Amino acid sequence: MAVYTQVSAEEMAELLARYDAGELDSAKGIAEGVENSNYLIDTDTSRFILTLYEKRVDASDLPFFLALLDHLADKGLPVPRAVRDRGGRQIQEVAGRPACLIEFLSGISVSHPTIGQTHSTGHALGAMHAALADFPPERPNVLGPAGWHDLARRCGDNLDRITPGLGQRIADELSAIDRHWPAELPVSVIHADLFPDNVLMHGDDVTGIIDFYFACSEIRAWDLAVTHAAWCFESDGTGFEPARAKALVAGYEEMMPLSEAEAAAFPILARGAALRFTLTRAWDWLNTPPDALVTRKDPLAFLRRLDFYASAKPQLLLGR
Repeated sequence: MAVYTQVSAEEMAELLARYDAGELDSAKGIAEGVENSNYLIDTDTSRFILTLYEKRVDASDLPFFLALLDHLADKGLPVPRAVRDRGGRQIQEVAGRPACLIEFLSGISVSHPTIGQTHSTGHALGAMHAALADFPPERPNVLGPAGWHDLARRCGDNLDRITPGLGQRIADELSAIDRHWPAELPVSVIHADLFPDNVLMHGDDVTGIIDFYFACSEIRAWDLAVTHAAWCFESDGTGFEPARAKALVAGYEEMMPLSEAEAAAFPILARGAALRFTLTRAWDWLNTPPDALVTRKDPLAFLRRLDFYASAKPQLLLGR
């Protein structure tokens, strides 16, 4: 989450007047994240998140995302729906941007996950994949292997401004991905961004899964690899935690056991996850406007994960 577009109190009050949501009490911009503009909205009756979709989110994708949230909520998963106004509309326009008023879910995002929290997150991811087995819409993964090549080209020589040699390191990894990326593993709609800040918790219990704006149709086990990269290291990409990895995979397999082929492919899937976030963080590091209320994230934290995954065995990564 972040704030790129400023919204006045008058515009927020005008928006809320379309809903049965109470009168505006307060609004606060949320600085974490890099994708959309987000505000915490309090009314005299309720609390909401107002999300304005910035350039990286294509407005034509919003019906897919909102249908996905409705589907998962109908299955009993703790995800926030976009609230419908009195006319039944979920998508609005605020300050010239497409926008949604989102249900607020209680809970906190943890910075240093415990074993129990990591296990619960794996279980929640497996439950989500199981619930999506009968979700028919599809959305291409624009940040899959082809997208990584495109991002590397667009960053170009500027990658070496982040750290010397980064451009060649990424080029070498792209070649390895091209040679070894699996082609026959099960595909489904996935979250694709299940970091700790996208999971809300009370104690060890998951109370919310949020930020589905990278959701897409992709190799299902790659979603577990993304979550593995996000949850099983220190935030700077050092200190792989094998106990967390074992807990994450065990929780996931309570709902969606991995096949032998998925387990064997897990190291290359994890390398792909680390490469994806190295590149997107590099792009944001190089291109975030200096006046944006947003916290830039260090791309080298995922380069360190990439270096670890490049030599790791499936048994270590899966806790077996």
